[in-house]
Amino acid sequence: MLCPHCGFEQHKVIDTRVVSDTIRRRRSCIKCSQRFTTYEHVAPSLLVTKSDGRREPFDKQKLLSGIRIAAAKRPISSATIQNVVAQIEDALHSLGKAEVKSEMIGNLVLDHLAGIDQIAYIRFASVYLEFDDLSAVRSEIDRLMGRPPTGD
Repeated sequence: MLCPHCGFEQHKVIDTRVVSDTIRRRRSCIKCSQRFTTYEHVAPSLLVTKSDGRREPFDKQKLLSGIRIAAAKRPISSATIQNVVAQIEDALHSLGKAEVKSEMIGNLVLDHLAGIDQIAYIRFASVYLEFDDLSAVRSEIDRLMGRPPTGD
């Protein structure tokens, strides 16, 4: 890295601070003594492969938002939701893969929500599984409750 003032290569770090997912370093040039700041961002290490083939970085906030929407006005604490997101994120990273399918993430969310709140589960499933009609919703509810699906 070159000093932005004189172009000299050597500098020293005066101060380092971690802010969110960014590392802020205050530096001083050895030659001209001018100070400058650099920012280091952690590169996303996990890509999500969508059903249409697109790839995008794993976004913890997007996952959190989807679960919060499904759990809206349900007796589920914010801490519980945060814990589910952390468990899913840990499970994905523990796979040791650079890419995971969005389908896997959706299934992990459904697995967690099924044990926490069945209404939140159905809300999430209705979007994730793309229910076309009420019979599809009914079949999923029957499956969730352990009953054989009704053959309407």
